[in-house]
Amino acid sequence: MAKTGCPKLGSETLKSHMRKASMSFVAMFALVSTLSLSTGSVAQTTSTLAIIPRPPQIAASSYILMDAETGKVIVEENADVQLPPASLTKIMTAYIAEVEIDNGNMSLDDEVHISEKAWRTQGSKMFVDVNSNVRVEDLLRGIIIQSGNDASVAMAEHLAGSEDAFADMMNQHAQRLGMTNTFFMNASGLDTEERYNIMSARDLAILARATIQEHPDHYSIYSEREFTYNGIQQPNRNTLLFRDRNIDGMKTGWTTAAGYCLVASGERDGMRLISVVMGTASEDARATESQKLMTYGFRYFETSPLYSAGDILSSTKVWSGKENAVELGITEDVVATIPRGQAGELQATLNIDETVTAPITQGQVLGSVEITLGDEIIYQGDVAALQAVERAGFLKRLIDFLTMFFTNLFS
Repeated sequence: MAKTGCPKLGSETLKSHMRKASMSFVAMFALVSTLSLSTGSVAQTTSTLAIIPRPPQIAASSYILMDAETGKVIVEENADVQLPPASLTKIMTAYIAEVEIDNGNMSLDDEVHISEKAWRTQGSKMFVDVNSNVRVEDLLRGIIIQSGNDASVAMAEHLAGSEDAFADMMNQHAQRLGMTNTFFMNASGLDTEERYNIMSARDLAILARATIQEHPDHYSIYSEREFTYNGIQQPNRNTLLFRDRNIDGMKTGWTTAAGYCLVASGERDGMRLISVVMGTASEDARATESQKLMTYGFRYFETSPLYSAGDILSSTKVWSGKENAVELGITEDVVATIPRGQAGELQATLNIDETVTAPITQGQVLGSVEITLGDEIIYQGDVAALQAVERAGFLKRLIDFLTMFFTNLFS
């Protein structure tokens, strides 16, 4: 595997490479390859490191700050501790409803029958009437905006026949999403001796990210500031919607056991963050501590596009092929979360197979690329052939074989 180093990529240089024609990547990597082969090292540019302060102190039992696009965790504390999530549970209840709607198994206009059990459920309510029928869309708003326990039980019964069966669905979805510190006993988050849900801050961030990415058409409900049903108007309990213009979701929770909890999400300058705080002391505290995390993330970090799928990174010699070379690139968009002002410290290393022999299929992996920031690996991925190369005729194959043989012999 031949290794090619790259000089540090400055912020503007990196972004311009992303926007320019893909041939710029060929020139960049070819230049670096030449420098590496001729001198054995690459001249390093000097730059001033941006100062990134320590994360803020957060008064919560557990918390996490995650980039929604990349999944990069910027700040965390006790993020894997299992805690009662209270009404944050309803993010999963709503998520499953969204899955069923987007899969065509349920419509927003479907009507849900309200059982006596759902109607009698204590705690926060949507105030649905017993034995009435409620549209799925209204019920979804009752779950998300009004945090209705009655609405959550009604949705669970509609989708699974009973709340117990729905809890099993919740746990299966949690397992599928990789939420390893979560277990659901009910759809609402009410704490009793028999039904005591547990979740971690990391799992809640994973769930919030899945909601945003997989079901974007429904996410806007989380930003609605109020909802009126049955003549009763209730405001969204997420007070950050009213005090921070960058915040557009997601969900609050409170019980005696859980304390005051909040999952929040917001977007600024093309960067979307997800914060989770669990076990804060008051309604104001959960909003204040969440805002601290969001402000820190937006101010000192950025979501930076590094490559687009199909970008040409380099080219390499092809033996025994109708073409003498093949262009190499990546097959996926690459986006990274990095501290602001440190794009100039990014370094890329391209590792290409030492001997590439035809035939080559388009998309065939021929190496890898690694991007680092100091000692941290920002990205690792495959480098693949961007076009196919057919096998050459007998005479060219013979010439290439002899050339390769003597090259290896004398090297």
